[in-house]
Amino acid sequence: MRDLFADVRRAGFDIGLSAGKLAKAMVEVLSQLPAGSKISKEVVVRHLGLLGQMSKSRDLDTAWDKAKRQAARELPGRFWLDGRILRWESERADLPREKLSAAGRRRLEDLAAREGVSPDALLAALIRSWRGARKGATGER
Repeated sequence: MRDLFADVRRAGFDIGLSAGKLAKAMVEVLSQLPAGSKISKEVVVRHLGLLGQMSKSRDLDTAWDKAKRQAARELPGRFWLDGRILRWESERADLPREKLSAAGRRRLEDLAAREGVSPDALLAALIRSWRGARKGATGER
């Protein structure tokens, strides 16, 4: 079926839909996807139906990039953008946390030994201090 539409486009007919409107339609499809389902351009284009089949590949690529950013911005409770990859918000908790490097651990232990406290106590104090400085800078109470 896509070959038929490709022939129609080559004959000079086009759907005349901008990438912005196509991205808006893609965000609408993304908002209706059930949580945990696969997020991919192919799934979204399939749900667009005839609109997705008639669109040019370069228009779909441009619209998909815009739709990912727009979905992450408009639906922050459902989606987040990991670089250029759109992910479900529930996947964020499953990502492994970065560990302290060996050099960082040595520096923390050396500083804790000089201060006469445990590394955990020093880290807790550093975090408390950082949060206090951050609150003061933003004017929060």
